[in-house]
Amino acid sequence: MNRIEKAFARKAFIPYITAGDPSLEVTRDLVLAMSAAGADIIELGVPFSDPIADGPVIQRATERALNHGVTLAKVLQLVREIRKQSQVPLMLFSYFNPLLNYGLERLAKDAVDAGVDGVLASDLTVEESEPYRSAMSRAGLNTVFLAAPTSSSERLTTIAKASTGFLYAVSRTGVTGERQELAADLKEFLATLRHHTKLPIAVGFGISTPEQVRAVWQEADGAVVGSAIVKEIERHIGKSDLVDRVAAFSKWLRA
Repeated sequence: MNRIEKAFARKAFIPYITAGDPSLEVTRDLVLAMSAAGADIIELGVPFSDPIADGPVIQRATERALNHGVTLAKVLQLVREIRKQSQVPLMLFSYFNPLLNYGLERLAKDAVDAGVDGVLASDLTVEESEPYRSAMSRAGLNTVFLAAPTSSSERLTTIAKASTGFLYAVSRTGVTGERQELAADLKEFLATLRHHTKLPIAVGFGISTPEQVRAVWQEADGAVVGSAIVKEIERHIGKSDLVDRVAAFSKWLRA
C-alpha cells in the first residue's frame, strides 16, 4: 500500500490548494500546516491557463500562480522540499495539457523521485487515457479519475477499472465552487458507485462546511474541500498569519 491507500484507514479529509498561490513558499508552509491540522491527503493544483472545470475562486488562484511563473517543474520541486519535512500523501491535480507537454514518461519518473503519490488529470477522458495510465502505473503512481452523476453504468465501470488509490465522485454537475447544500441525489449516486468499485470513494465539488464534510463521511470514505480553502487563502493574502488562519480553517472543517 502506498501513502494514499493508507490514508483511507480512517475517513479522509482531503484539502485542495493551488500550488503557487500566493507563492510556492507559502504553499509549502500551507501543506505542512494543514498536514499537522489533520489533512489526510493534500491535492496540489497545477496551474493551467484554461481551467474549464473550475469556478471563479480557483480560476483566480490559478491566474495568480501563473502570474508568478509557476510551472509543473516548479511544483515537482516544491514536492521535493515538502518531502524533507512531511510524508503526507500528495496528489497532483491537473489538466492534461501540462502533463502531456512535460512528457508522460518523464513526468512519471520525476513525480516519483520528487515524492508524489498520485495524479488526477481532470479533463482527460478515461477512453483516451491508456498511455497516461500505463506510464503512471509503471512508476507506481495512483491514477484517480472523476466519476460524475451523469455517467452511464457502463462508463462508471470503465472509470472504476482505470482508477487506483481511490475514486473521485463529483457531487454534482458543473464547475467547482462552494454550495449551500449537498446534492439531493448524492446518496443514491454513491450507492451506485459502490456496485462498480471496491476502491475508497472520495467526494468533491461543493463541500465547504464541517456539516457537509460529516454528511459526506456518512456515505463515502473521503471528503475533498477545494474552493472554500482557496477562498480562505485569497482572503488573507498579504497577511503575516495567512498560514495559521488557513490551517485553523482546515482543522475546523475536519473537526
